[in-house]
Amino acid sequence: MWETVKNHGGKRVFLSAVIGLSLTSSVALCQVPDESRQLLLAVAPDWNSQHATLQGFQRDGENEPWRAVFRTDWPVLLGRNGLAWGRGVFSPPDDKQPRKTEKDGRAPAGIFSLGPLHGYATAAPQGTRWSYIQVGPYDAWIDDPRLPHYNEHVRVNPRQIPDWFESQKMRLGDNAYKWLLEIRHNTDPARPGSGSAIFFHVRRGPDRPTAGCTSMALEDLERVIVWLRPEARPHYVLLPREVYEKLRIEWKLP
Repeated sequence: MWETVKNHGGKRVFLSAVIGLSLTSSVALCQVPDESRQLLLAVAPDWNSQHATLQGFQRDGENEPWRAVFRTDWPVLLGRNGLAWGRGVFSPPDDKQPRKTEKDGRAPAGIFSLGPLHGYATAAPQGTRWSYIQVGPYDAWIDDPRLPHYNEHVRVNPRQIPDWFESQKMRLGDNAYKWLLEIRHNTDPARPGSGSAIFFHVRRGPDRPTAGCTSMALEDLERVIVWLRPEARPHYVLLPREVYEKLRIEWKLP
């Protein structure tokens, strides 16, 4: 009835050894991977904020300093209920902050690899080197934990469209999903109910928060897309300001 669309750049590893360590512990495993040369960093005022500022960074080697790429930071919108720890390249610290769950209206905090770019157009923005998948009328992203292929991109058979398709389809008809750059939260494998369909996408307005994604102006998202390089193993970090300041040195962040 449908096929899973697989096109992920690299496999994530969940480091269960991190569980039980506090924010004040030395958590060497909680870092941007050494091979990463590009980083998108968003810092929010606090756990309940709907807003953050984003900047891109790059470095020449594992122990080299991060350098800001863009002239200025720019505003992004987060979940309507703020942030919660997500399932990224490591397990969350053992603190009292919420964990991301399905339909909680929170954006996942942590360190995340990036999946393919999806979009309506026949091709990605000019100059893009990132993996691109065109979204057609029969593409869906499963956000219902009861369904097979939860938190995965699927393409249904147009001759056997399942009952759930209308609520899961990716092509919504507005500009918000013109480009969808996957933030790899809760994958490999997905844990049912821990949150799904997390992307960078175009904002619906300067003050309209998301259901858990990170959204921004179209021109800002397109410059990020063109900047990304597969060989640089880019990652995304989203943290509240207080947590960022505590963990910046230990996590080797800019």
